[in-house]
Amino acid sequence: MQELLLFSRQGCCLCEGLEEKLGALDPPQLLQVIDVDTDPALQGRYGLAVPVLAVPAGADGPLRELPRVSPRLAGAQLQAWLIKQGVR
Repeated sequence: MQELLLFSRQGCCLCEGLEEKLGALDPPQLLQVIDVDTDPALQGRYGLAVPVLAVPAGADGPLRELPRVSPRLAGAQLQAWLIKQGVR
C-alpha cells in the first residue's frame, strides 16, 4: 500500500477527522502527517486549505496533490475514492 502525505494543522477538526477516517480503513491507510504551521513555506503554500492529501514525490515525478476529500466520505466510500485516485 502506498503511503500518503496529509498536510494538516493542529486544532483543525477537518484534518483530525480525515486522519481518523483514514486510520479506520481496513487495512489502515499509511499516512505521514505534516503540520503546515511548522514550516513557513508550507504555511504559505497551504494556508487555510488544509487538509490536503498528496502522494509523495518519487523517482518518476513530483508531489501529486489529490482532489479535496469530502468530509462526508468514510469507510467503503472513502476506500473507493482512494482507489479512484489510484492510491490503493
